[in-house]
Amino acid sequence: MNLEEIRKERQKWMTWKNIKPIRNLIETLEDGSFEVELGDVVKISGDVSQNIEDIARTMMPWRKGPFEIFDCVIDAEWKSNIKYNLLRGHFNLKDKRVADIGCNNGYYLFRMQEDEPKSLVGFDPSPLYKTQFDFVNHFVKSDIVYELLGVEHLEFYEEKFDTIFCLGVLYHRSDPVTMLKSLFRGLDKEGEVILDTFYIVGDDEMALCPKSSYSKIPNIYFVPTIPALKNWCLRAGFSSFEVLETSTTDLDEQRKTSWIEGQSLEDFLNPEDSTKTVEGYPAPKRVYVKLIKSH
Repeated sequence: MNLEEIRKERQKWMTWKNIKPIRNLIETLEDGSFEVELGDVVKISGDVSQNIEDIARTMMPWRKGPFEIFDCVIDAEWKSNIKYNLLRGHFNLKDKRVADIGCNNGYYLFRMQEDEPKSLVGFDPSPLYKTQFDFVNHFVKSDIVYELLGVEHLEFYEEKFDTIFCLGVLYHRSDPVTMLKSLFRGLDKEGEVILDTFYIVGDDEMALCPKSSYSKIPNIYFVPTIPALKNWCLRAGFSSFEVLETSTTDLDEQRKTSWIEGQSLEDFLNPEDSTKTVEGYPAPKRVYVKLIKSH
């Protein structure tokens, strides 16, 4: 697989008519020295004369956050700090080569800088999310590398990783075991994957196969029980499967704000029974696992 050819082709995405005007706005951003605080809110402070909120709103929808850029508070659909803090005690990235698959606008990558990893690489084939990342990173000035690539490119990437994060991607894949094998091959001779995905409660090794959508999301193919997920991971080659946490997504973590367009979790659940989706399936629950690749 020729990644350089793919990169050249995808760079053209930045000239799309809905993306190019935003890219032009980023080029007009004032430069300077800014203070960066990498807490629950990624905060940037300093002096600029531009209307940052007007520029940020051209990049809607903002799915991950929150960010506070000068006087502009980007209240994203997801309070991503909740997931990050849930996982925070389960990893140490000091001097490690780290990848985030499906990194969106890079919120988690910005937070991961506090561990002083050797390198940080984000993978996401979305020109809009890449543009949001470039907007924030103009002020943060990090060394994070953002690739317009997907998980299918990971095993062909120029470097292998010690730790790979893959949060909220697996259920979008029609062949989850193949994707897990890609994560396995993206690691060095040994390493770890921090994964989260939807699951259904049950002791049997089985998966829910939604007819056409799950929580109004059309591209969700399999929602496994935890034993079924474990089997997928072991079949992909991982030597260890550890459940770190489980959670139920609630209206505090994911909700409609003025920074997105369209619907959010409140519209995806049965209005008369929040334990079910609008389709009648069990409401979204997430399992967070650590997968180990060893010699």
